[in-house]
Amino acid sequence: MKLFKKNQIIIYVIVLMLMTAGYLNYTTNSEKQTSVETSMQLESKDDTKLADIGDATLVNSNDVTTQNTTSESKTNSTNQISNTSNVVLEDEAISEDTTLETSNSQNSNDYFVKSKLEREAMYSQMIETYERVLNSTNSIETQRQSATQEIQKINDTKNSIMICENLIKTKGFENNIIFVNGESISIIVGVEEIKQEEVAQIQNIIAREMKAKIENIHIATK
Repeated sequence: MKLFKKNQIIIYVIVLMLMTAGYLNYTTNSEKQTSVETSMQLESKDDTKLADIGDATLVNSNDVTTQNTTSESKTNSTNQISNTSNVVLEDEAISEDTTLETSNSQNSNDYFVKSKLEREAMYSQMIETYERVLNSTNSIETQRQSATQEIQKINDTKNSIMICENLIKTKGFENNIIFVNGESISIIVGVEEIKQEEVAQIQNIIAREMKAKIENIHIATK
């Protein structure tokens, strides 16, 4: 009977040991699994962080690219503005040159118009003077004849001048004016330079129409 009880106690002890060992084994496995899961979660979080860092780097890279693009765009815009400014300055310079040429041309035109008006006024005053002699009761016959001849001479000179100036225009000298002082005849043409053959053409016109000698014809440019 004692032997049976002793064996029974041993069996209980063995069963208890097996149960304890099983519990310990289960607990250890559970902890390992939990540790593995935790480790996997941490790794997953680290991967997420790495992914976030990668995205951040990419965004920064895009920002840098955007900044570079913006910088290049600003540079291009500056260059375009600079080029536009240069074009504007060149256009202004051309415009100033054109304005200056136009102004010079206008001044030249004004000179010839004014000079012809003054010449016409001079001849008109001379004719009026001779007409007063003709109409004066105190004038003698010889004075009247002389006054008549002078008036005719002035009118002939005016007519010859008009013909010569028109013929000279046909030679390409739009602006020209002729002054007569006795036998000396001066002509001014509105050009900077004149060729020798052009001088000869003008002299021939004046010599033919005004019955003048070549050596008495003087040509100047303006």
